[in-house]
Order: sequence, then C-alpha cells, then structure tokens
Amino acid sequence: MTPANFALPAGLVWALIVLQLLARYWTETGQAFPDTDDAMRLAQLNDWLAGQSWYDLHQWRVAPGYESHWSRLIDAGLGGTLWVFGLFFDAPLAERLMRTTWPMLWLAPTIAGMAAIAWRIAGREAAVVALLLALVGAPAFYQFRPGRIDHHNVQIALSVLVVAATVWSDRVRWTALAAGVLTGFAIGIGLECFPYLAVCGAAIGLRYAIDRSGARAAAQYGAALAISSLAVFLLLVGPGSWTHAVCDTIAINWIALVGLGGIGLAAASVRPSASAAVRLSCAVAIGAVATGVFLSLEPRCLNGPFAMMDTEVWSIWLTHVREMQPLTTLILTSPATGAAVASFPALALLATLLLLRDRTARHDFGYLVTFGAFGIAFVTMLATVKGYSYATWLGMPLVAAFALRLFRTLQLESLVPRFALSLWLTPAVLSGGVVGIAQAAGFNDGSANIDRPERDACFKSASYAPLAQLPAGVIATDLDFGPFLLALTPHSVVAAPYHRLSSGIRGMHRIFASPADEAHRLLQGFGATYVAMCGSLSPSDLEKSSLDTSLWSRLQANEIPSWLERVPGGTGPFTVYRVKS
Repeated sequence: MTPANFALPAGLVWALIVLQLLARYWTETGQAFPDTDDAMRLAQLNDWLAGQSWYDLHQWRVAPGYESHWSRLIDAGLGGTLWVFGLFFDAPLAERLMRTTWPMLWLAPTIAGMAAIAWRIAGREAAVVALLLALVGAPAFYQFRPGRIDHHNVQIALSVLVVAATVWSDRVRWTALAAGVLTGFAIGIGLECFPYLAVCGAAIGLRYAIDRSGARAAAQYGAALAISSLAVFLLLVGPGSWTHAVCDTIAINWIALVGLGGIGLAAASVRPSASAAVRLSCAVAIGAVATGVFLSLEPRCLNGPFAMMDTEVWSIWLTHVREMQPLTTLILTSPATGAAVASFPALALLATLLLLRDRTARHDFGYLVTFGAFGIAFVTMLATVKGYSYATWLGMPLVAAFALRLFRTLQLESLVPRFALSLWLTPAVLSGGVVGIAQAAGFNDGSANIDRPERDACFKSASYAPLAQLPAGVIATDLDFGPFLLALTPHSVVAAPYHRLSSGIRGMHRIFASPADEAHRLLQGFGATYVAMCGSLSPSDLEKSSLDTSLWSRLQANEIPSWLERVPGGTGPFTVYRVKS
C-alpha cells in the first residue's frame, strides 16, 4: 500500500469518527457551547464580521477593556466556513453548522499526521494499527467535538503535522520545508504548541550538527521558518504593535527568536563545515543569540506565557481552572476522570520506555523526534491537565509501534487476534477499563458533581434569551458566565475568565467577596448596571472564610441591599438585580 492509497482508509476512519461525533453531539450544538472559550470565540468573530478592524482585538464590551491574544487566522477560517453555509441556509443554522463542522475538519490532518509518524517509525502496519487507535480513540476527540471553535484543535493538528514532517525530513526532501512553513503558521495560531515545535526545530538543528547530510533539510527548514513566521507576524500584528513584546502571542520577541534562529540555521547550512564540532558550535551559537535577543526584549517571558499576568489572579482564578491544574490534583479530586485522562498517555510512556531498549530505535532520527515530542507532551500533561490531548495524539504512533512488537513476541500472525489485542490498547477501551476498575474500587467523582444539573442550566444558550431582552447594560456576574453573555446578549460584562483581564477578574472577585457597602462602591467603579447570579454553587474563587459577610451570601439568603432591586419577570435560572443609580 502506497501513501497515496493509504489516504482511502485514513479518510474512512475520519468519516467514521465524524459520524460518532455527530451522533453524540449534534443535539448539544443547538443547546449550549462546549466551553467558555467557544462562546468567547464566537463573540470575537461576530465583532470582526460586524466591522471591527482585523488588527483590533479589543473586546469593547468587557468593562475594564480587554485586548484578546487570540489569532485572527481562526476568525478568518470560521468566517469563511460561515460564509459558505450562509449561501445555503439561514443565519442561525449556518452558524450552528459552522460550529459543528470546523473542529471535525481539523481531525483529518491530525489523523493523517499521526499515521504518518507511525509509518515512519515502524512501517505501514504500524500506520494501520494507529488508525485503529484513532478510530476507537474517544478521549482524543475532546478538542475536536462539534462546537469547539476556540483554537486548541488547530494547534493540536499543526503540532502533529510538524512532528510528522520532521520525522520524515531525513527521507523525503520537501518535508523539512513543510515543517518550517507549518511551524510559522502554528506560532501565528498560538503558543500553547510551542514546546512541540521547539523539539522539532532542535531535532533538525542537531541532525545538521551531527550529520553533514542533514544540512539541506536544515537550510530548507530554517529559511521556511524565518519567512513564514515573519509573514504571519505582518499579517496578524498591526504596525502600531510591531515593537510591543508580549509572552502569550506572536510578537516582535517571538519573531526575533524563531526568525534569527531560522535565518542563522539556513545560513550556516548552505556551506556546512566538514567538522561536526564546528557545526555543533554554530548551531549552539545561533540558538544562544536568538534566545538572548528574545530575552532582552522581554525577560519575563522566560517564565512562560502567563509571565506578564498579575500574580494575584493566579490564586483567585487560574488555580481553580481544572484544565490548568496538575494531573495529580485532578486524580486526587476526581479519581475516575483522572484515571481516564492518564491511562492512554501512561501506556504510551510504557511503550516509549520499552522501545528505547531497542538499539535501532535509539539511533533512528524518526524515533528520537517522536520520543522527544511525546516526552514533552507527557511532562506538560503532568503540569497542566490540558496537555493530555497532545500526549494522546503523539502517543498513538508509539503505542502502534509497541503493538507490532507485541504481535511478534506473542507470535500473533492472523488478523483476528492482532485486531483484538490492538482494540484493548485503544484510548477508549483502555480508559473505559481503567475507569471501571477505579469505580469498582470506590474511587468516584461524586464530590465534583454537586449541584451539576443546576449549574449546567447556567450555561444553556436558552438561559440567556431572557437576559438578552433586558435593556443593554454592564453585568457583574460569575467569570464563567461572561463569555456567554457576550456571545448571546447585547450586554457588557465586568469580567471574563482570561488572563489578560486581571483588573476585571480582581474586581469581580472583590465584588462578590466584599461586604455590601464595599461591593456597591466597586460596582459603581465599573459602571455596572446589573448583578446576576445563577444557581447556589458559589464562585470557585471565593474563600469560605469570606462568604458569611459577602454580597454573594447576602443575595443567596435573599437579603437584598437597599441599592439593589430585583428585576421582575422571568430571567430563567438567573436571578438579576438592577443597581440603583
């Protein structure tokens, strides 16, 4: 089977997964957004389609003012998809179809890239097994399910494609060029995937340093990276911000890092020295210069994408966000969920350690790149749960290669026993079995589901329809409701759950945590028109010690301060109060 012919089974696997996702989630796409980020993305898209400048990423309906760091490239893709559906369907259905199809479209390159990695490291049979892992890979679909229009699925797809292009760069001439172009594009989407991109860049540079035959690939990669990243920078960053260095999105400091690195690598590779020591010294010097310029422009970025965020916001908001918590925290608070998340990456780690015992694998460029990319993904997952999607997709090729070793060890020659064994290694079956064992042992997530039905009602799209009928104003409410209000109503909000919105997050925390008189003063400072509450579960950022005397507790007890009046009529699950002037 040639790579061209392999597109048919890969496409069939993608289609079957799409059918799975549509059967499970189509109804939900008409009822709610999967996440706050998806609602916020729709709000940003709508503002752009309504005439906001391409370079203007301010969300003007957030009271303190909020400049998003999200890429306009995603807005362009969503807008184009919406335009296509708008040719055939009315606006609400076109939007629903856009939100449904966009994430699933990005499954196709993800599957293709993952299978390509498996083919490179262990051959065609491994690619076939990898397709089975993807087909029965439900936990891996989380970021690709209908409705997910933020940016995570695009970043995962591009990361897998960059790794795939890199592992083939020692065998197929054009793949190093593709890796450079895709890396520049990925940086323009977001920096969450930067660790995996960095592994690939380092691998190509080190191969050039160790093996002179890698010079051509290094030159192609370096030139493509420098040109593509600069082009994306000019496309996304307005002239007024060209000199503005930031840590969480593409900016001059990031262009200095990848641009200088790419140009330096390309220049050094055109006429490579015959000495490995000289080539290695050049590669190290290029990396050191690029990193030095990067840090000189904004030293704080050494501490990661959140380095410029107000430190107070960590304790009152970000530490409570589940996807940002360490895996150990998730396992302790929600054992069954933690087991489901960790099971397949743990299997992939075991496969990696066993494959590393093979001398051939330890000396193969494709294996080493795959090991490195997955290793970074696994460590990232341990630090922040949201890294598990990368660990799962980048772990599939390694599990597929490991499965072939098992077939040989167990002398499984026929299709049926091979299929049965492979099925047990799939993410869905493995995680389901681990969860079953955890629950049988008494480890449940019961404490995490308190007031869940009541809380879920607060995120249904229909719950915001009554609020949309109120005269437009500024609403002070739980952070997580902010994006839904922006997407589904004409109102403004005091805050939303985004790290650049430090003043709003601090302000919203203090409004609900303070005694009534202090809360009144804060609300006036934000120009708030309404206070809205939903359900009886307190905001996650409120400490128990402050609840008794807080505005939130008084309102829960129906003790309404004199400066508030309850808005009459039906407002769904929300209780809304108007701030008296």
